[in-house]
Amino acid sequence: MRIEGNTLSEEQITAILEHKKIIGPKKDILEVKNAIAVYDKLGNFDYRSEKSFLSAHKLLMQDLVPNAGKFRSGGVGIVKGSKVAHVAPPSANVPSLMRSLFQYLKDKKELSLIKGCVFHYEMEFIHPFLDGNGRMGRLWQTVILMQEYPVFEFLPFESLISKNQTAYCKALAQSDKEGQSTHFIDYMLTIIDRSLNQLLLQATKKLTDEERMALFLGETNGTFTRKDYMNRFKELSPATASRDLKKAVEQKWIKKYGEKKTTTYKKR
Repeated sequence: MRIEGNTLSEEQITAILEHKKIIGPKKDILEVKNAIAVYDKLGNFDYRSEKSFLSAHKLLMQDLVPNAGKFRSGGVGIVKGSKVAHVAPPSANVPSLMRSLFQYLKDKKELSLIKGCVFHYEMEFIHPFLDGNGRMGRLWQTVILMQEYPVFEFLPFESLISKNQTAYCKALAQSDKEGQSTHFIDYMLTIIDRSLNQLLLQATKKLTDEERMALFLGETNGTFTRKDYMNRFKELSPATASRDLKKAVEQKWIKKYGEKKTTTYKKR
């Protein structure tokens, strides 16, 4: 028996994205780096493909567990305190169970919102990997949803779940007890609704100079100019853009090359 791994915290992800140093165990830092690598490739995954699913797990769990990207070959369960909360199906059944689950994803009659929830729950029940099952369930639900609704790429429902892990686990346990995914579907639809509301609030929020720069640098590779920066934030005046860039140079987020009209920048 083993205990399922912890969810990455929103603070860890933010720290990496904002170029801050994480102080903590090497494993925690590797989890963050792997998660960023996976989410950078969200658009490359095919939600209907088992091969794509396994490649995502390999990237997510690289150097963290043996046989990343492969289904487990032994028994596994979830332990809460001194009690066994869930015993997964035998490993010999995992390949056929997962094939059936991916066949379900190809059913065009089912709504994507429901398919994502059902897949998430059923995958958690099967527990196909030694570790990373929770993270893969949440990741693949995002992949399923964003295929039809691109906005789901930006939904923060992973962070909402991680802030209340107990409610998430209770929803899974209740569906296990009932023998059907209805309770978990209801829970996840509530989380999605909250995530949409949070996304709307973020969209109307006025960004600070540091938030603007962090967002821009997260989307930019190579050298850039003030004009490139202003094209990203069209509401900015040339003076404000210059102040943002000057501050980023002083904070050593970026490096400046040249002077006046020949000035270019590059992130450090």
